[in-house]
Amino acid sequence: MNGLKIHYLYNSGFCVETENNILIFDYYNDKGIEDEKSIENGVIGGDLLTTGKRVYIFVSHSHYDHFNSLIFEFTKLNSSVKYILSSDVESVEEGIDYLIVKKGETIKLDNLIVKVYGSTDQGVSFLVNCDDFKLFHAGDLNWWHWKEDSAQDNQNAEKWFKEEIELIKGEKIDVAFFPVDGRQEEYYYLGGKYFIENLKPKVFIPMHFRENFEITKEFKNKMNASDTKIYEIPYRGFKIEI
Repeated sequence: MNGLKIHYLYNSGFCVETENNILIFDYYNDKGIEDEKSIENGVIGGDLLTTGKRVYIFVSHSHYDHFNSLIFEFTKLNSSVKYILSSDVESVEEGIDYLIVKKGETIKLDNLIVKVYGSTDQGVSFLVNCDDFKLFHAGDLNWWHWKEDSAQDNQNAEKWFKEEIELIKGEKIDVAFFPVDGRQEEYYYLGGKYFIENLKPKVFIPMHFRENFEITKEFKNKMNASDTKIYEIPYRGFKIEI
């Protein structure tokens, strides 16, 4: 089994390169350092799209920080790009190869198997079986506990999150991309901790933190007793090899 090459793009955006495929999740920010479009800057450029590997673009939902219609321009560089889009994504351009998916579906696309799970906000989450790896991208699935919300709202959010996690139990997960959001203040770790303790992914990679890189270090330190390998992300474009 060959390895994975993963780059942090921005927020919840990641590029995952396997032996045969390139998977791009929730990409929206194409503004790199001095507008240089390179994967090292967290920006998808033509060099990545034209390697000869199959390219798949995943969109978990239509929030602006997960989706930008610029992704459809990738077909100008590679007409074989395929898109897997949550059903709430409406601005789909003509002439592209895409599938619309929703919670509960399982699709087979070339040599990928994609199971579509739910979210605790908008859209879906993805479990992708690709080249002998199982990758989970949570989208906005998280234990969203906010200090400004009522106690009842936070109880409902907790219940909803735990119900969604229950549906995923039993799945083998090699790499999980999951929110660790500093805007939740002291509650930033709740969802990630519960996810790790209940689903036991081999590798956990934080997301949904934009440029708050320090929060990924805090989470890793907080979970240092876990058997799951947890990554700190120190900068945009950071590369992880597994």
